[in-house]
Amino acid sequence: MEQASPLYSIVIPVYRSEKILDKTISRILGVSENEGFKVELLMVNDGSPDDSWEILERAAKADSRIKAINLLRNYGQHTAVYCGIKESTGDFIITMDDDLQNPPEELKHLIRKINEGYDLVFAEFHQKMHAGFRRIGTRIIASLNNKIFGKPKHLRLTNFRIFTRATANRVLAYKTNYPYIPGLLLMSASRMANVKTEHHKREIGSSNYTLIRILRLVARLLFNYSSYPLKIVSGAGIVISLLSFLAGVFYIAKSIFLGTEVEGWTTIVALLSFLCGFILIMLGIMGEYLARIMNQLASSEPYQIRERIG
Repeated sequence: MEQASPLYSIVIPVYRSEKILDKTISRILGVSENEGFKVELLMVNDGSPDDSWEILERAAKADSRIKAINLLRNYGQHTAVYCGIKESTGDFIITMDDDLQNPPEELKHLIRKINEGYDLVFAEFHQKMHAGFRRIGTRIIASLNNKIFGKPKHLRLTNFRIFTRATANRVLAYKTNYPYIPGLLLMSASRMANVKTEHHKREIGSSNYTLIRILRLVARLLFNYSSYPLKIVSGAGIVISLLSFLAGVFYIAKSIFLGTEVEGWTTIVALLSFLCGFILIMLGIMGEYLARIMNQLASSEPYQIRERIG
């Protein structure tokens, strides 16, 4: 009996891409036809304020291979990709950007590599075409991936990747309202590899990854997938407590042998101000963890869908 061809689900988060969406969709479908692999295209509109949804709606009605999903509001790239993975039905899932910086012609390299028996394959770009500040953010996030998720040092992470259905199921089994896709994939796969691909300059517009978005992503990593902030504050608390104890011993000994001085008022005020400030920082960090835990318990999904077509 002839084995059915695998289905490849291509998940693309969409935000402020109205001018290039038609071209992106056309090139992906054209490449799939030329290369002879079956695809379903999951376009997730992440609350884009432009006319991106109207374009996706029209495309999905015209082609049954396209599924358009309109999220209730802007949840962020990782949540949009998580939604696309959950809505996908393919044997393999591919994620890529909506701006053609990941050329659809390079899909064949990912597919060829995953068919060697890997769970997860990331594209490794010959040359990245990102802005300078984003490259710095990438290095910071890469360092956190090493420490938090135990990323193999040789592995390069990018948004252009392919993974198996079994890996996707393990990702979806991890309950979180703050999905971080690379981390979830690293936790859900054992056999991982890179494959070299091209990376082009953005044809239209500028990157949606601003400095603020990168900082938010760093916060998501630190507060949702690690206890590093608490460990740092706890360590600082131990050091400060030790120094405060030594200072207390010093002032007690000084009062016994030399008597008390009114001038000590300045020292007391300085110590109290420092210690109270540190306590407020500690409470703020603990409050951040508590708020995220409460939000996780209160909501069953990290996103809400306004409508879907296809």
